[in-house]
Amino acid sequence: DIACMGATPKWLLVTALLPEKSTTRSLVKELFRSLEDACRSIGVTLVGGHTEITLGLDRPILVGNMLGETTIAELIDPANSRIGDVILLCKGVAIEGTALLARESPAESLRDVEESVLSRSSRFLRDPGISVVEAARALKHSGVEIHALHDPTEGGIATAIGELTVAAGLGATIELDKILVYPETQAVCNALDLDPLGLISSGALLAVVPGEDSDRAIRALADVDISCAAIGEMTVEHSGLIAHSAGRVVPMPEFEVDEIARFFASLE
Repeated sequence: DIACMGATPKWLLVTALLPEKSTTRSLVKELFRSLEDACRSIGVTLVGGHTEITLGLDRPILVGNMLGETTIAELIDPANSRIGDVILLCKGVAIEGTALLARESPAESLRDVEESVLSRSSRFLRDPGISVVEAARALKHSGVEIHALHDPTEGGIATAIGELTVAAGLGATIELDKILVYPETQAVCNALDLDPLGLISSGALLAVVPGEDSDRAIRALADVDISCAAIGEMTVEHSGLIAHSAGRVVPMPEFEVDEIARFFASLE
């Protein structure tokens, strides 16, 4: 969230609530070692917080508060988006959803998916990864004018595009065929009858830039090995959301709940 505002993430405070009956010295060490590794990977310092043994928990719960720095001039406000701006998608969609489904779905639900595909899918949390900080940083350092950044999470890329247009007070035209869906994601979604466009998409990043800056932004991301594609443009507000696929106008997908929530609810 801080990176998407044009700021630099700097400090993290964590409240760690640990279960009464299963907390061990090795568990605490591993939790904080993982936190420090994650912070180090994006240049953030773990500076404090609160730790306690909590009654009634069956697993650790960690709640973070991230702080960062920016200037008023560098602050990114989606309301600055303009008609004709290009919408870029960094990396592909449903990265987090793919990993969670591969790890948590009943084995029989994924019996038709090759084991090698499931193995790769379960590693999606780290590769391609669910952080957008590097992509946001690359765009910021590219010198392009950034009008909006948004990280799709619950509700997937389709919901995030709608959120982006609401924040901008504009409409959008989206080329669905240009949205990157990883083969592993497609395989898992096909097996579970889910739509990757409505699946939790932490790891993807939407960016809105002037049309003349889009190629330079894509090159800047390619320089740090992050895939990026132009998937649409901002339009006048009353046009709403218009989707194209295979050269035809099609309905823009809408999701009342995230696809992963719908799937796990169906198992109850």
